[in-house]
Amino acid sequence: MSKMNRYYEIIQAPIITEQTMNLIDDFNRYTFKVAKDANKIEIKNAIEAIFEVNVVKVNTILVKPKFKRMGQHEGYTAAYKKAIVELEEGQTIEAFNV
Repeated sequence: MSKMNRYYEIIQAPIITEQTMNLIDDFNRYTFKVAKDANKIEIKNAIEAIFEVNVVKVNTILVKPKFKRMGQHEGYTAAYKKAIVELEEGQTIEAFNV
């Protein structure tokens, strides 16, 4: 398996919400859903390789499942790992600025 394939396994999806857009505007921080077994160094290397930017800092959060109910059906949302990545000043990821 090539390194780029591994990078795309680490970075699974961007998280785009009103709160994450505020983080981008105010602090130049981007939020991604990442593999549970990925560490901060792997996440940094993957972001730098995929988007060709310089990462200053990586924060990770394990998001726990939440109980949800829809009519008579009930269950839990999936647990996942979230990474908040701060880029060098002046750099952006164009995929978020659509």
